[in-house]
Amino acid sequence: MKFLLIISHDAHFRPTKDLVEDIFKWMDEMTGRGILIHGNPLRPAEEAITVRVRGGKIKAVKGPSTHAKEKISAYVLIDCLEMDDAVKIASAHPMARAATIEVRPVWEELAVIHG
Repeated sequence: MKFLLIISHDAHFRPTKDLVEDIFKWMDEMTGRGILIHGNPLRPAEEAITVRVRGGKIKAVKGPSTHAKEKISAYVLIDCLEMDDAVKIASAHPMARAATIEVRPVWEELAVIHG
């Protein structure tokens, strides 16, 4: 089963050198175990453009889609057996100590339609 780890933090977060090194170690371990499929940090939310189409008209607004205090800062796609495993894997991610990680199952039955 595939899960998306959605990593968010508030505006006060600043990564340390040790945290970044720990993240790379975690990624290397998860890759070696065949769990990590893909992942990347994201540019700041202020650089986002939110797009909606309503009544055939495109509305593009500068900024993130929500005004929550925490903003999505990175994503990681993993493959494991079940939600409990995904939660354990997410809790071992160094960002779990510094930020928030949402574990979201991929709706694979719909993904199959496209690929």
